Amino acid sequence: MKKSEKHKKESQLAEKQNEFQIDIGTKLEENLESLQTMLGKPSDLIIREVNIGEQKRKGAICYISGLTDNNLVNNNILKNIQENSKQVSSNMLEQIYQDVIAITDIKKVRTLDKVSYAILSGSTVLYLDGSDTVLIMGTEGAEKRSIEEPQTESVVRGPRSGFVESIQTNITLIRRELKDPNLRIETHEVGRRSKQKLVVCYVAGIVNPEIVDEINRRLKTIDIDFSAGSGFVEQWIEDSFLSPFPQLLDTERPDRFVYSILQGKVGILVEGSPFALVAPVVFNDALESLEDYTQRWLIGTFLRLIRYLSVFIAAFLPAIYVALVSYHPGLIPSQLAFSIAGTRENMPFPAIVEALLMGVTFEILQEAGIRLPKLIGQTIGIVGGIVIGEAAVSAGIVSPVMVVVTALTAVASFTISNYSVAIGLRVLRLALIIIAGVFGIYGIILGYIMLNIHMVNLKSIGVPYSAPFSPKFPSDFKNLFIRPPVIALKERPSYIQPVDKQKINDGGQKDS
Repeated sequence: MKKSEKHKKESQLAEKQNEFQIDIGTKLEENLESLQTMLGKPSDLIIREVNIGEQKRKGAICYISGLTDNNLVNNNILKNIQENSKQVSSNMLEQIYQDVIAITDIKKVRTLDKVSYAILSGSTVLYLDGSDTVLIMGTEGAEKRSIEEPQTESVVRGPRSGFVESIQTNITLIRRELKDPNLRIETHEVGRRSKQKLVVCYVAGIVNPEIVDEINRRLKTIDIDFSAGSGFVEQWIEDSFLSPFPQLLDTERPDRFVYSILQGKVGILVEGSPFALVAPVVFNDALESLEDYTQRWLIGTFLRLIRYLSVFIAAFLPAIYVALVSYHPGLIPSQLAFSIAGTRENMPFPAIVEALLMGVTFEILQEAGIRLPKLIGQTIGIVGGIVIGEAAVSAGIVSPVMVVVTALTAVASFTISNYSVAIGLRVLRLALIIIAGVFGIYGIILGYIMLNIHMVNLKSIGVPYSAPFSPKFPSDFKNLFIRPPVIALKERPSYIQPVDKQKINDGGQKDS
């Protein structure tokens, strides 16, 4: 079946738009027809024709209903054009640009693709008959989510504001936290069809310029139709897509974002996503929380050590249990060994099957709790875990000790604030269980060695992921496992080679 003339015209215009920029003509009717054809003649495209000046020169304002602020359009554009436009002179468009429009964000363009992009972004355009130049006026005013507390990074003591889907709002939140004139915000565009805005944030004079150049280079290589969130950008520019560990960290917190770029890192914001990205990072960055610094250093150190212990439990505890029960019962204290043996006396499955069964069941419950509505999800997670665990023990499918191990592993995994790291450890945990079930404790040691080899070879925007251990940066050890007093945090991390390494020049102490 042949295409209709309308569809042919739309296809030809779309192809031309992809190949080169289409210039604006001088005839108003033709310009409006080209604009409507380019946009597919949407029902929410508002075109208001007006007569300007004493000569009644034809003009038109165009915008998308719902993307613009109607008050701005009515009061600052339409009303001013009707009441304040002067008599026609040699350059009427310039008069309107200089004296009539009461909007600060206004510019001139001469290509159709820029006009269509501006309208789809919420701007209003003004066409004037006989002119090949169009005025674009910033009137964005679409509905957006209000600033709320982050859902994935809760804190007891700290700011409650979190990023939202509006990139302009997110930039404002960053500027409120960081009033440094050296803050740089570079704009990119991602998505051949979605044309989403992406910004790179860093502090000039602190960040290593080579890191900024490398991130900008990778961002320019992105060639996709649409980015459904910052996760698409993260996966595109990361060093290794085969690693279970994230090489960029995501955060919903403006305070953590600002703290990171003041450390000498680079932040990335993507339009439509409340999750910002921070790079480069090392594995230890995922285990730190900004709340460590809001508490006294002893409390912060205790919380950090608990977090490191929890990571070890979440990754290795089920595997260690399987290895000890299956191959090395002699390593278990006698009383505990007798107790475990008593609970496993009539078990139909070996320990590895029990561990995998409970592990997969827990993953299903956790995933179901996330996807269900919030109140129902919490109920399913708690009740489902209790009911299934109790029923499995009563039916003789798994031992009570295995339920305890699974529960402790689950609780330990919840201490990791970054979801990407936590889910990576979940995958690693299942792999270690299989290795432990086949090779015992030697398999765990072999898996640990392979894990270290992988992390030593992994990089984040060219920075070693295993730093400051390998390569070794002794000056960064003092803020690793122990959170030192604030006055002792004098230097930024050495592994990212910041231009300005000093954070506190006098150690926080003033001469008496």
